[in-house]
Amino acid sequence: MQFNHISVLKNESIAGLNIKPDGIYVDCTLGGGGHSLEIAKRLTTGRLYCFDKDEDAISYAKTVLKDHLDKITIIHDNFKNIKSRLNELGVEKVDGILADLGVSSYQLDTAERGFSYRYDARLDMRMDASSGISAYEVVNTYSDKDLQKILFSYGEEKNTFAIVKKIISSRAIKPIETTFELKDIITSCYPPKDRNKPALANKVFQAIRIEVNGELDDLDSLEDMIELLNVGGRLCVITFHPLEDRIAKNVFKLHSTDCLCPPKMPKCVCGHKSDITLVTRKPIAPSEEELLHNSRSASAKLRVVEKKVR
Repeated sequence: MQFNHISVLKNESIAGLNIKPDGIYVDCTLGGGGHSLEIAKRLTTGRLYCFDKDEDAISYAKTVLKDHLDKITIIHDNFKNIKSRLNELGVEKVDGILADLGVSSYQLDTAERGFSYRYDARLDMRMDASSGISAYEVVNTYSDKDLQKILFSYGEEKNTFAIVKKIISSRAIKPIETTFELKDIITSCYPPKDRNKPALANKVFQAIRIEVNGELDDLDSLEDMIELLNVGGRLCVITFHPLEDRIAKNVFKLHSTDCLCPPKMPKCVCGHKSDITLVTRKPIAPSEEELLHNSRSASAKLRVVEKKVR
């Protein structure tokens, strides 16, 4: 198995966690194990819990983490279940959580996973290849209205209506089975002079991937992550999509604000008290050096918050 993955904002996120050698930490997206390795190397009597729903990622990460497995518990599950799964293991509070969202380079570069329009493969895009609906079902069974909603909301695709119309007419003749078939449909909806642009299908593929994996729904677990933190504990979230970043920003704003009453209220009647402070008031972006070595980090944003006494 060839697993190529460069951890994004690695130094910045590790610094953001402010790791204690005896602390309890969680990596919500194990992936290639790069972030987890840096956390584990800093632990002595502490422990690291790693989540991932991709069995291939877990298998590979075990080789990366082989010298530290005595300090690590790997959980094959979606991080949206972070609270219940940790509670099952007797873990009620933790000192830090890292959530590196989005698809891994390995998943994009493994042709048979059907994530990328750069390789011809059956449409799939499931991060957990053993369960759930695939991109094939989304493309071939969703209604035109549902497809329009996905492409417009998740992909912000300007040619949404033309692309959906072409998908509907194409699948009426035969199912759309492969990544190249879908890419050809997308590019045909653009003027001939634009059809050779390399990333023309990117927004549509991204939107379908988000739908297949329920990636925005998973962010409901940010509330649980904040609750799980010890006082002084840190939560670091790396996003790659504007909608993901907006959700994280709004959750953190809510939890870092004392009063939620309308501005014209003479005094606070809501009683809301903040339980986190914003370590980063503006998100951290990749350095020029990182962008030079990993172009896929270009859209990444890191936000860090710290739990405080409520």
